[in-house]
Amino acid sequence: MGKRKIGYEWIVLSVTTIGALLASMQSSALLIALPELMGNLNIDFLTIMWVILAYMLMTTVMLPIVGRLADIYGRKKLYLSGFAIFTIASLLCCLSVPQFNGWDLVIYRAIQGLGGSLLLGNSTALVADAFDSRRLGLGLGINQVAGAAGIILGPVVGGVLVGYGWWAIFAFNVPIGIIGTLWGIKSLRETVMKSANNSFDLKGCLSVSVGLTFLLLGITLLAFPMLDMIWVWLMIIIGAVALIVFIYIELKVEKPMINLRLFKNRSYAVSNFTNFTTGLARSAILFALICFFQGPYGMDPLTAGLALIPYGLGFMALGPIAGRLSDNYGTKYIALSGLILMALGLICLTTIDEKTSFALLAAYMLIIGIGSGLFSSPNSSTVMKAAPPEERGSAASTRMMLMNAGGMFSFTIAFPVLFNGVEDYMEQIFIEGGGVPIEILGPIVDNIHETFLIFFIVALVSVIIGFFQQKENGLETRKR
Repeated sequence: MGKRKIGYEWIVLSVTTIGALLASMQSSALLIALPELMGNLNIDFLTIMWVILAYMLMTTVMLPIVGRLADIYGRKKLYLSGFAIFTIASLLCCLSVPQFNGWDLVIYRAIQGLGGSLLLGNSTALVADAFDSRRLGLGLGINQVAGAAGIILGPVVGGVLVGYGWWAIFAFNVPIGIIGTLWGIKSLRETVMKSANNSFDLKGCLSVSVGLTFLLLGITLLAFPMLDMIWVWLMIIIGAVALIVFIYIELKVEKPMINLRLFKNRSYAVSNFTNFTTGLARSAILFALICFFQGPYGMDPLTAGLALIPYGLGFMALGPIAGRLSDNYGTKYIALSGLILMALGLICLTTIDEKTSFALLAAYMLIIGIGSGLFSSPNSSTVMKAAPPEERGSAASTRMMLMNAGGMFSFTIAFPVLFNGVEDYMEQIFIEGGGVPIEILGPIVDNIHETFLIFFIVALVSVIIGFFQQKENGLETRKR
């Protein structure tokens, strides 16, 4: 790799921060525009859910492939390709027309997800390559601030842009994407790790692609049915079998798509497991809070988006601090304290109702945001330090894949619980907002309590598993 000039790590961070902010802000801004999209593009409720899910599905499926390709061919090429694809797909989204009832937008969002996978799959690895291991936590913490900032800025930007038309939500990405691409071309160095065998695992690629696609598509269709159940369960079975075949292949080949042998490292395995369960809980928290604010609390989508700011502030404030603390004192107890705070915030949310003051709600969200901030960068740092330099792309992508898969699983668990017995009001609560009829107020509040309780249990399991992570000494560096 050669000697780095002083300050290069901060240049890398500036590029990856633009990418993280772009992807994060798009997701939160889009929620504000859902009513406008449905009205202007003749989209029904199930289709608008696929506008959201298509991005998540494509990103999750492509991440393991992207990670391995980056390790072979270089992170800069793939990261900048991600910027370009995300930007072009955003432009295509602007061109969606009512005649296709939203399905053209679903396809464009899937293409956007391909770009997102290239950005997400390389961002952490680029930072890990640039930063000295003694300051890696700090670098990752600052990088993750952009994701939290997107949660805060998304509703504000979305609220302003939607006044110009639904298309402006996507058009906003284009100049940012162009700037990010040009800045990356100018400033990033290519990183290709030399290895005796840089072969691409085609069998692993096919099996993981089929497995993740069918499994995630199947479990999502359980929550948003569009096919007969026999076909849904067939998808799930095909996906599960393909993933079993994938595991068998990966344990046999010399250069696997995902190096499963890294899971023999207890800290690596624990960090990835808790990352999956945290992704599961964190996505469900945001869904349930949006339903609470737009249902029992009577907020419109813009106000509900702004109401999530305390969560984003907590995450944003603690990300760099947690990263620096983990550099000095080790990752285990910093990440564990974050998991404990998330569990505490979740159990507090099981007590809320339409009469709860916003100040108290903000305090609960702040606790969860602080917990997320304390957990994320130490968790990412542990994974990066456990992986050899030539496999950082694959390790980072595996971590992101598990977190995204957790987010998709949360749809399947959270939505049926949230709308149990009040299915007819699903669109009104999740999309339109503005309150609910008095006769369903009690049932929807009970459902929200049950949802938070389920994911409190998930968070509690994460805490227990987190105790099994190996303790590392502060300022301990891995010989690379």
